Amino acid sequence: MEQRWTRKDLLSLEDLSDWEINLILDTAQEFKKVSQRKVKKVPALRGKTVVNFFIEPSTRTRISFELAEQRLSADIINVSASSSSISKGETLLDTAKNIEALQVDLIVMRHSAAGAPNFIASRVKSGVINAGDGAHSHPTQALLDLFTIREKKGKIKGLNVSIIGDILHSRVARSDLWGLLSLGANVTLAGPATLVPREFAKIDRVKVCHNMREAVEGADVINLLRIQHERQRAGFFPSINEYSNVFGLSKETMKYVKPDALIMHPGPINRGVELDSSIADGSQSVILEQVTNGLAVRMAVLFLVAGCLKND
Repeated sequence: MEQRWTRKDLLSLEDLSDWEINLILDTAQEFKKVSQRKVKKVPALRGKTVVNFFIEPSTRTRISFELAEQRLSADIINVSASSSSISKGETLLDTAKNIEALQVDLIVMRHSAAGAPNFIASRVKSGVINAGDGAHSHPTQALLDLFTIREKKGKIKGLNVSIIGDILHSRVARSDLWGLLSLGANVTLAGPATLVPREFAKIDRVKVCHNMREAVEGADVINLLRIQHERQRAGFFPSINEYSNVFGLSKETMKYVKPDALIMHPGPINRGVELDSSIADGSQSVILEQVTNGLAVRMAVLFLVAGCLKND
């Protein structure tokens, strides 16, 4: 019996089975071909209305979702905190309910509060897609990372993937972790002890370390997370310069990296902090390919969730 997508929402990868993740990746593979055509558009979401409800600022994710929606021929409305009644004191739920009352099919939501998309999804009939919530989850970023790894390596199962940086506060790290483990990868989490809780090591196939050489040696994929400057002000490490010297991917550290290892970063990059510019722009970097693949992944997610709503 053929398995099909049955969820009205996409809120986190922790919720998904391995076949659901693979279904999204397989669907994204087909949609990637659309962007390679002369006419980069299909009528898959014609007649559907999508609201991009971005209460937290975003550039890459918002543009990627908007372009994905355009490629699928959806009708699009963009809502930000400053342009919504939230700025006048309206509650998040009231705003979402008013959006739903306009017969909107999908809400793509980004919010600084962890759990906000889950809260709204359980209270509206419209499909809700999480575009990032606090330090909790960023499912489409993780999916595009998985897609890129599978495309470049041909598989995910059995690969050694190192995620380096601020694990404690990173929604990307959490989403990547669940997706990678679901598809059979081994994961190393590395960074300062203040930013990589050892509790993660209790998870099967997860290793925690605080040494850069140990983190990169033998890794098939190295994913470097952006260090947010407010972490330095909060005292999680002495200075940006010291963080870079110990946990930045430099020409010196690259001596321990396999020649076929993928170098990834969710962006935006702090050049000279998480990695040197020569590495970010080098032959092992797939950072711009991640951006390209994000479009295909978001097209797949929109298509699958909208299809489930149609079948309700």
